[in-house]
Amino acid sequence: MTKRERVMRMSVEQPLWRALSGYRLLTLVYAIGLFVTSYDRFARPWVAITYYVVLAGWTVATLPKVANAASCTKRFLAADLTIALAGILLTRVADDAARIEAGGPTLPSIWTAGSVLAFAIKGGWRWAAFASTLVAAANVLQRGAPTRDTVHNVVLVWVASIAIGYVVEVARASERTLARALEIEAATRERERLARDIHDGVLQVLAMVQRRASALGGEAAELGRMAGEQEVALRTLVSGGLVPVSRVSEDAAMGAVVRAVDEPDEDEDEDAQGPVDLRALLAPYASSHVTFSEPGAPVPLARGAARELAAAVGAALDNVRRHVGEDARAWILVEDEPDAVIVTVRDEGPGIPEGRLAQAEGEGRLGVALSIRGRLREIGGTAELISVPGQGTEVELKVPKAGSAPAGDSADDPAASTTTAPDGSKVSKDSKVSRVSRISKVAKVSQISRGKGEQA
Repeated sequence: MTKRERVMRMSVEQPLWRALSGYRLLTLVYAIGLFVTSYDRFARPWVAITYYVVLAGWTVATLPKVANAASCTKRFLAADLTIALAGILLTRVADDAARIEAGGPTLPSIWTAGSVLAFAIKGGWRWAAFASTLVAAANVLQRGAPTRDTVHNVVLVWVASIAIGYVVEVARASERTLARALEIEAATRERERLARDIHDGVLQVLAMVQRRASALGGEAAELGRMAGEQEVALRTLVSGGLVPVSRVSEDAAMGAVVRAVDEPDEDEDEDAQGPVDLRALLAPYASSHVTFSEPGAPVPLARGAARELAAAVGAALDNVRRHVGEDARAWILVEDEPDAVIVTVRDEGPGIPEGRLAQAEGEGRLGVALSIRGRLREIGGTAELISVPGQGTEVELKVPKAGSAPAGDSADDPAASTTTAPDGSKVSKDSKVSRVSRISKVAKVSQISRGKGEQA
């Protein structure tokens, strides 16, 4: 099935650009308000009026330039800072000298800080230090001497802009790290999905060819040897795999890019159609060697979850046939609990020796790790293996329901609180009875039924 590649761009600095746009507008209004309240004190008010007309037009016209990092170019930053510095220097021309010496505000006032902050958000603390230093020099030149108020304002802008620039750089580094982690997770999930499909298909066929060919001998044995080599090579490739290099945007200010593989649209459409009866998906596994015990009522489950659960049951049965024998008996028990659906697969084989699963996983044999546990993990469920040497193996698959029903609902429904054994009798699902006891009872009933059939 065709997969969709979903591209996500992560940028924690985007809110800073929106805040900067609002800051520039508000400080423009504030600067003009200061001029209006002190109009009669200006020596050349027409110079200030001309500057404010240019400043207002520039601020409004360049709002798209401070909407995001891509639009905020170096040329715009240079022009924006030039207008701020020009306003500071024009203050000595427009305002009264005595008022300037008394600590009167410059023409752009705190609007200048917005220009410096644009440098900080775009380029980090180094750009912020450069812009704030130029603003500091212009303020000292405009005052004629470094007064206490001038030094206070300059240091405030310098420290604030450098701090914001540093925070932006740290945020960008965190974005890249998170983007890399998300991409690795997405690649790992996709690799595990492919590994499950390959294990359930190609690897099983290669393993069967190797066994059958080795048994036949002669030229077929050579074919079996080659099939075994290909199986080992494919297992190594599946268990290792490669994680693609994280593809980050060339302009770091644009944020990190994450590419993830989405499930096909068909799966989403199926889930939208509503749940399915799990019994219908598990019933085909029943045979003369596999006993299927199901509740008397439907077992609804989301389509995607039901399909993965059924595939995990199939993988468990494949393991039974492969490790116990083609004629080995197995039992499937479905339990519809109020908050979860539990499917248990049990065989009467020799069991799994301690440490064998870890050894198999190290050898690239990922049937349990991916085809069973991996599938359950993908749908939010759990897979538990209980094996006692000489007493068989039990695989318990538990999938939580999307919306858990009240615990009392099942008590009112006799069909939901019982399990059907092969002879038609009902096996209680009382919570006080252990699950192993129920499975054993189903197995014993099955054996008794088979014995009666043979006597007949």
